[in-house]
Amino acid sequence: MSSQVQPTFVLVHGAFANSFSFAPLQAELGLLGHRSVAVDLPGHGFGATYTRAYQAPQDPEGLATAPGAIKGVTLADNAAHLIGVLERARRNGPVILVSHSRGGVTATAAANARPDLIDRVVYVSAWCPVALDVGDYYAEPEMAEVDAASLALAAAGNPAELGLLRVNFRTADPAALAALKAAFLADGTDEEFLTFLNTFQPDENLDVGTSADRAQAATWGRIPKTYVRLADDTSMPLPLQDRLIREGDELTPDNPYDVRTLPGSHLKWLVDPAPAARLLGELADLTTSSARRPSAWG
Repeated sequence: MSSQVQPTFVLVHGAFANSFSFAPLQAELGLLGHRSVAVDLPGHGFGATYTRAYQAPQDPEGLATAPGAIKGVTLADNAAHLIGVLERARRNGPVILVSHSRGGVTATAAANARPDLIDRVVYVSAWCPVALDVGDYYAEPEMAEVDAASLALAAAGNPAELGLLRVNFRTADPAALAALKAAFLADGTDEEFLTFLNTFQPDENLDVGTSADRAQAATWGRIPKTYVRLADDTSMPLPLQDRLIREGDELTPDNPYDVRTLPGSHLKWLVDPAPAARLLGELADLTTSSARRPSAWG
């Protein structure tokens, strides 16, 4: 593959996550000869808040009230930050924007605003709202089997008072840990689950957008798009993933999703990233062979 047209994968994390969770995937991509950039959205990564109350021994009362840097961060902030990364990556050639879980909301907002920066958008069991706002999908039949209490068991503080969502991922409560594992990594070992849990950060912002942030046919709809279904995902079940695919195809029937499927839970593709890296490599080859707007590179 020519380095002049080699795509850059821009990876966008989900809720409570950060760029660190992509490290194994980036290693696999690198060994396959692919360039990648993992993004930390505002208030994530080294911008996250880890209070002394979160350390051991924990101070539950302090954890419930300590301020967090992510308070007030909006979807618009996330999209603007991502667009800045996309602008820089685009100077080097084609860009493949890959999002996971809640990161899909930010990816969609960026694609709505700047489709010229993206040569392919990839959703890995990620939110791409079309017919409804994200929160409204939770009341739909496709989400009926989701255990919404899994995070609540480890919740810390009042979101309305904190201005953010806070979860105590360092809890030792067996019920909370079992619920989290069932929701996110039921097919992983306990050791893998606890390791991944320790890459999570306790705080997440509240804003997941409005109807104005849903996928827009005139902009988002122009970009080639792939949806990677995670076959054993219980936090974003297949019926919901398939509904998002269907709604996207109905919005842009002349530009339907390229649909792929990987086995595993919501996080398994990051714990065992080789299959995902090979799949993304195939998409890089597609993007290279049908590269658009070469005059914009460089």
